[in-house]
Amino acid sequence: MPVNAREQSQQLTPVPISLGKQSVAPGAYARAKKRTLLHLDKPLFFILPAIALLATFIVYPLISTIQLSLTDSSGAWIGAENYIQIVESERTARATLNTIYFVIASIIFQLILGTAAGILLNERFKGQAIVRTLTLIPWIIPGIVGAMTWAWMFHTDYGVINSILLSAGIVDEPVRWLTNPNVVLPALTVVNVWKMFPFVAIMVLAGLQAIPQSLYEAARVDGATFWEEVRYITLPQLRTILMSISLLLIIAGVNSITIIYAMTRGGPADRSLITSIQIFVEAFQYFNFNQASALSIMFFAISTVFIATHIWVDRRRAREG
Repeated sequence: MPVNAREQSQQLTPVPISLGKQSVAPGAYARAKKRTLLHLDKPLFFILPAIALLATFIVYPLISTIQLSLTDSSGAWIGAENYIQIVESERTARATLNTIYFVIASIIFQLILGTAAGILLNERFKGQAIVRTLTLIPWIIPGIVGAMTWAWMFHTDYGVINSILLSAGIVDEPVRWLTNPNVVLPALTVVNVWKMFPFVAIMVLAGLQAIPQSLYEAARVDGATFWEEVRYITLPQLRTILMSISLLLIIAGVNSITIIYAMTRGGPADRSLITSIQIFVEAFQYFNFNQASALSIMFFAISTVFIATHIWVDRRRAREG
């Protein structure tokens, strides 16, 4: 290196500053502090958009709904009066029972059909890809399209279902699927099962890929049949994922307003009315926003407690298992 360049380099070299027992180059402390602050701020910086969205679309509406539930239409404070009226309403009791029936019946058959479909789709057969694609169609199409299609199929006079039943001699007269109070809710449950069982099937199919094939090979060596493999290997291995699926189905079930509202509007005589539709009707048909808000808060609180309990039980079983 030339002498002049060496001297220039030496002149540019920072001179250590003595700070007690330590020597720190000029600017090193500031740079270290800056790096530390950036490191600490990075996680907060990245989640700020999510926090802003949560505050805008969840926290603020929730606070506003609580405020509405504690006031009357003029904005005057009335405390728990709206909650008392909602609890004492016969319509609320009917909607709650319908919701429980609709959600439980739907989940039972969705899990049974979806698990069976997922296990069968995991087997190798000709046209497997086509069958898998066709199975997803009910879940992919918009809910309103499926609801209107089933409404035509359930039509008393022109529906294809009654036409088949009458032609086969199974019934003597057309069944009033959507106007008979004793039949309407089971019919709507069938539509909901048809809509959501492909979701269960695809989740089960994904879970099956994680099961070691060595378990099945050992079972076949011991002479296990297909159903014994399903009972003693497949279902126990799928227990965790089935618990997670059931939680998602509960959330979807209590919020499934599209199918019922499009097909029956909650009728006849509130026999297909569920809580989510009752909230919608109270708010946007009767313009009773205060009682609708009270019912929303009650529904939200009950759903939160139930879901939290479900998660706690699921985690406890996972730890014990």
